[in-house]
Amino acid sequence: MALGIDPTMGLVIADALDLPDIVPNRALLLTQVYSRLVASEVKLHLMEYLSDEHPITVIRGAGIPNEEIIVTIPLYQLDNLPWLDHLTSVYVDVNDCSHQSLGQTECVYPLDPLVDVMKRLRAPDGCPWDQAQTNESLRRYLVEETYEVLEAIDERRWDKVEEELGDVLLQIVFHAEIAEENELFNINDVVSTVSEKLIRRHPHVFGSVEVEDAQEVSVNWEEIKKQERKATGDEYASILDGVPKGLPALTQAEKIQAKAARVGFEWSDVTGAMDKVREELEELREANENHDYEDIQAEMGDVFFALVNVARYLGVDPEMALRESTAKFIKRFHFIEDMAAKQGRNLAQMDLSEMDAIWNVAKNRE
Repeated sequence: MALGIDPTMGLVIADALDLPDIVPNRALLLTQVYSRLVASEVKLHLMEYLSDEHPITVIRGAGIPNEEIIVTIPLYQLDNLPWLDHLTSVYVDVNDCSHQSLGQTECVYPLDPLVDVMKRLRAPDGCPWDQAQTNESLRRYLVEETYEVLEAIDERRWDKVEEELGDVLLQIVFHAEIAEENELFNINDVVSTVSEKLIRRHPHVFGSVEVEDAQEVSVNWEEIKKQERKATGDEYASILDGVPKGLPALTQAEKIQAKAARVGFEWSDVTGAMDKVREELEELREANENHDYEDIQAEMGDVFFALVNVARYLGVDPEMALRESTAKFIKRFHFIEDMAAKQGRNLAQMDLSEMDAIWNVAKNRE
């Protein structure tokens, strides 16, 4: 085609008259930009997702001798062109890195050294272990490295945070390298996709949309995600869809509750949530008295779910709150161990009251 691009690499062709259904999340060719009025509507719509300066290519009479015109201009100039007619189309490359909104002039990412190292490790004469890995076999390492980042942050060891973030980045490059070998995508696609997504989902920064506060940003964010899913045919069948099944249970519960709350399925304040905790605790007590293990497990889950809801009302991250409490327990128990060692005693030789007394000393020292 006149643009010299390969449509098999990902190209959406759309009618400029169907703007509400158009989300620029990949290379886009808009047809029927036949007047300055239509061009103006296209410009305003795209500015909700892209920078005013984002480069676009306008094509008139493609392939027609002595009629063809192809120009690349900033998005904001689209409706200034005087020669728009029924033969005019607009091409938008959302992965173009030259738009000024990112302060970049070329697609250069500082990941090349790491990418080169990974390619060397995966080469025929590289490392046998690295060569043997697949996207599936690496899943556990991505999870492990992520939790090590969280631990370093909790400990406020910023040199360790730097190191562990590098390990997470290594996993990302590793996955991208394997994908590139299988002709799926590469690391530049990963960076371009997330950059474009951030621009598209922040029209109040990179476009002309105005917002009052963070809450309005969240509302717009969800609406943009909804439009993206509609454009790609990945619309959710349920309001509760879209929460990863692999999330930690507390986080998954909080996200499910938040989704239900968006349509009004929640109490007016935290009082109702706290009453629900009391109700579930009573049901757990009854299940325990009946010695019904399956019922006990079910009621215990209900207690956890109700407590997560209280945390959500209070603005507390339940996963982080539990992690901090667990860390606090470990610190106090270490104190008990240290005190017992100083006394030349074994914990197994101490009764609960003795250990509890030392526990209270540890608590008061905090």
